Amino acid sequence: MSNRDDLLAGAKKCLLEKGYSRTTARDIAQASGVSLAAIGYHFGSKDALMNQAMFEAIEQWGDRLEEAFAKAGPDMSNLDRFTAVFDEVAATFERDQALWMASFEMFLEIDHIPGAREMLVGAIPAARTGMVHLILGIPEDQVDRDLELSVGAVVYSLMAGVLVQRHVDSRRAPTGSDLARGLRQLADALDGKMVSVSS
Repeated sequence: MSNRDDLLAGAKKCLLEKGYSRTTARDIAQASGVSLAAIGYHFGSKDALMNQAMFEAIEQWGDRLEEAFAKAGPDMSNLDRFTAVFDEVAATFERDQALWMASFEMFLEIDHIPGAREMLVGAIPAARTGMVHLILGIPEDQVDRDLELSVGAVVYSLMAGVLVQRHVDSRRAPTGSDLARGLRQLADALDGKMVSVSS
């Protein structure tokens, strides 16, 4: 691997072990076995390196999620895919909790991290498009802006909300089936239909 790759690997390691804001340039240099000066040479700053590490870590998570559903085959209904995607998202919180905690930290500190907002401005539309692809099976290059800002935005918002609820109280976090049922009830309510309440 090159020094640049080593730095990214070291930054990802620190991201998961120490969190976003607590990681120093010295931590990254030590974890990667590369000099401090190399951070500036390859990335310009520690913040730029950490932003890239976060982007790549989340992208790799998305790739693993997509791979899991590629194995399931194209015969799953949209409902089954929706349910399975959200059950898998909830499960990944247990496996990748350090990544999600670091990402929450980044969102909270976005105005104090140089380049973070600019990175997310580009990353979030791609994430919404990816969620449309996962749920509806539409190739990402065919997801138009309307779908991205409707289906994609709803699914992305649900994903973020599920992760927060999972962190606060994993015993009562909603399942994929809960969310699917809730969306149906909400759609009925928006259409003016009565929502049944179980007694």
